[in-house]
Amino acid sequence: MDPRQAELRRRLGALGFDDVRFASFGPSTSSGQALRDWLAQGLHADMHWMERSAEKRLDPQLVLPGAKSIVMLGVNYWSPQAPGHPAWARYALHEDYHDTIKPALIAAGRAIEELFDVSGLDYRYYVDTGPVLEREWAARAGIGFVGKNAMLISQTHGNWLLLAAILTRVELAADQPRRKQNGEGGVGLWCGKCTRCLDACPTQAFRGPGVVDARRCISYQTIENKGIIPRELRAGIGPRIFGCDVCLEVCPWNRFAREGRRLLLAVRHELTQLSLQEILEITPAKFAELFRRTPIKRLKPAGLLRNACVVAGNSDDRSLLPVLVRLAAQHESPLVRAHAVWAVRRLGGGEQLAAARAVETDASVLAEYAESTAVP
Repeated sequence: MDPRQAELRRRLGALGFDDVRFASFGPSTSSGQALRDWLAQGLHADMHWMERSAEKRLDPQLVLPGAKSIVMLGVNYWSPQAPGHPAWARYALHEDYHDTIKPALIAAGRAIEELFDVSGLDYRYYVDTGPVLEREWAARAGIGFVGKNAMLISQTHGNWLLLAAILTRVELAADQPRRKQNGEGGVGLWCGKCTRCLDACPTQAFRGPGVVDARRCISYQTIENKGIIPRELRAGIGPRIFGCDVCLEVCPWNRFAREGRRLLLAVRHELTQLSLQEILEITPAKFAELFRRTPIKRLKPAGLLRNACVVAGNSDDRSLLPVLVRLAAQHESPLVRAHAVWAVRRLGGGEQLAAARAVETDASVLAEYAESTAVP
């Protein structure tokens, strides 16, 4: 291997990346057709940006003409801290990784410029924001393999890697992907007969190994969906207020996971100390204060309250009825009121709801009043 490449790997590791691997751009694999099929079936829900960027994801030359290699980087975010109640996806218990990893990517770019005598025009970096099939390239680079849960599984870090990528015109020697002795690869490479992730999904979001129907996925519903959460999925959301780690947590490969250096992460585990009552009573000012610089800020107050109402409805905690009734009757957002009505009904508070009900004209809220008695 070119000593410059070995030095690049060393420098990137020193910046805080827990895994540094390289892949060369070559002919597309079956993942291209898999992506097209996934989109054609509408399994991406209303994430239309996936459609718009599909061709770029499949052809790196459309992203960076002349690109020859990709540097795949992993940041271990596993920690032994319990998710808490309500439950947050583990990655959300840090400051937004898009922001904290970016300075290291800028430094990585400078290292490429210095070592290979190129300019800033000869590479592009992304941390889960650009038109890059990160998991596919991470698998090709040998960081891990794509599991039946459609996640990148590392045999060193388990399911807990945040991925970043640098596309470059520099030609780098490719690392070897993980393969079985017979050369076999693909989804579920080292999963064997295990189907724990598929079986554990609370909303049955998997169409098959490696195929997620986003419309049924808790992470999609609690983060990407900006509207009404389908009534038939709410019970399955359980205590999960932002994202879902179920299909990651049950994976046997996590037995090898160890807490990472977290040089590129800023822990915010105090968020697990927030009670559901506190969240239901949150004001816009308090929301901005608590969730500043975290991924949760994307939800905005109404989105978080919507999710909190669903969690409350699943909680069996009737002490939450007063705040839920107030939200149902008085909150300015029809989105919040609709889910608060559902939660009140789930907790058996129909009489309090009837007594507090204000004049209501929003169709989504009226639908909850009319149909919530039939909610499973």
